[in-house]
Amino acid sequence: MPATRQPLSVAIITLNAASQLEDCLKSARFADDIVVVDSGSTDDTQALAMRYGARVIDQPWLGFGPQKQFAVESAKHDWVLCLDADERVSPDLQESIEHALREPVASAFRFPRCNNFLGRYLKHGEGYPDWSLRLFDRRHARWSDDAVHEKVITEAAVGTLKGDLLHDSAETLAAYLTKQNRYTTLAAEMALQAGKRASFARIAFSPIVRFIKFYVIRQGFRDGLPGLIHIAIGCTNSFLKYAKMLERQKSDAALR
Repeated sequence: MPATRQPLSVAIITLNAASQLEDCLKSARFADDIVVVDSGSTDDTQALAMRYGARVIDQPWLGFGPQKQFAVESAKHDWVLCLDADERVSPDLQESIEHALREPVASAFRFPRCNNFLGRYLKHGEGYPDWSLRLFDRRHARWSDDAVHEKVITEAAVGTLKGDLLHDSAETLAAYLTKQNRYTTLAAEMALQAGKRASFARIAFSPIVRFIKFYVIRQGFRDGLPGLIHIAIGCTNSFLKYAKMLERQKSDAALR
């Protein structure tokens, strides 16, 4: 096995993330390059990033997918690890990444993301393993153009690494719900643009199917009350997405 690994860049997008960014940057110190693409922070985000040796680039918001792809293209190296400001690389995941980059057997790698919700790391249900494809050779993969629920697109083989990416969002439940409301609106718009339609069956049964899948089959009940609340919000999101689609369908029909 080669003694050295492929050089690695870490790409992070930020907006007023000073309260969370430091732990993320500390966990990414093993990288050879860190680039922070900031979309207009008014707090200490940029200064904090520079104190940790990161390159900071100002870029007005393009949408989640395009913003992350801009960060990838701004990296110094072809191998890129993409992180959010409220995420951090666990020691086990760091070890797996460095081992994988010594002699890569794939052009992209996924690993589990462990979400902290209401003070508890979720290990079951919808919250885990939350597979995240975040490490890739940018010559063979890229972020989608989706404004929300963006994903890495690749036709290359995808490997799997051990170790968790820890997601430690510090937002309140109220802030989380506000964000989910925004996400369901964007998800509804994307579904309609893709030619999908809401129906009584989807509105009525999608939350039920989701609850059975994640709370019962994938044992979300083992995460206690935080697990129940997390899955209940996910079911509500499913209901709201289709309800918003139906509202838009009726509005469009009235204009014809």
